Amino acid sequence: MSIEVKNNADQTRYEAYLDGQLAGVAVYELRPSTIVFVHTEVSPDFEGKGIGGALAKGALEDVRAGGAYDVLPLCPFIKGYIEKHPEFGDLVHTGH
Repeated sequence: MSIEVKNNADQTRYEAYLDGQLAGVAVYELRPSTIVFVHTEVSPDFEGKGIGGALAKGALEDVRAGGAYDVLPLCPFIKGYIEKHPEFGDLVHTGH
């Protein structure tokens, strides 16, 4: 099993693929200097396979690598992932 996470900027979402099949998405909105994660969803056929965690991690790593955005996690899944993985806490938008 191989999970690949890609940024589909045209549809403003990160996509997770399991063995080449679209398995989940993390939808975002771009604001000046902030990326707002608004919704994360894993297809029912792929639940319980670590797709959500891989999707959150891949998206946050990509945001960090780009260096242009803070993260505003309105999506409860992304917010919860950051709370459980404090190494991503520095990305969170502080409102300043």
